[in-house]
Amino acid sequence: MRKLVWISTLIAAQAASAQSLPPDIDNESLSRFPVIKRDQLDEKGKQAYDVIAGGPGKLVLPTGPAAIGLYSPSVYEPLRMLNDYLRKDGVLGERLTELAILVASREVDEPYVWGAHEPAALKLGISQSVIDAVKYGREPAGAQEKEAAIIRFGRQLFREKTITSEMFSRTVTLFGRPGIVELTTLMGYYGLNHFLLKMADQHLPPDRQGLLPAR
Repeated sequence: MRKLVWISTLIAAQAASAQSLPPDIDNESLSRFPVIKRDQLDEKGKQAYDVIAGGPGKLVLPTGPAAIGLYSPSVYEPLRMLNDYLRKDGVLGERLTELAILVASREVDEPYVWGAHEPAALKLGISQSVIDAVKYGREPAGAQEKEAAIIRFGRQLFREKTITSEMFSRTVTLFGRPGIVELTTLMGYYGLNHFLLKMADQHLPPDRQGLLPAR
């Protein structure tokens, strides 16, 4: 029921703002990719749709990387399974996973992902002061040890395109070798989503606040 209300609100807001969208942007998806419905896909595609949606009977939201990924469900299905594992069952745990997603989103300046994950991080116990340190590029003073390590790791990875021996050793000490692999993969996954969103010129839906300021 809540999803139907969300979709109704989205459609109404899109209709109101349609005149301001670039000519190649679809009014429903708010991107260059018109929405794909489940019944438009073949049987293999329908199975992939259900995985991407989070289970049979669920809908893929009309905006965002999953909606774009439906144009190649065989590619996006395993990516969604990877994301589900990392976020729900990975070594980092859900709370630190959300922080890592925010770090990656800030480093690539991705407002769509940030707008979804800042509220999720707060809900899972990441403090507003730690989130603001990521958002505004500050030193993570007052952050817990593992929180600060994730912030520093992500900044070095994205900015310097390398991980020093000292950073590697510190991160492995805190998370183990499986943890550093999963942390790097998680940040890379959200970097990939950023490229998909930019390629598709994804605009923010009406329920997604512009929480990420320009640098």
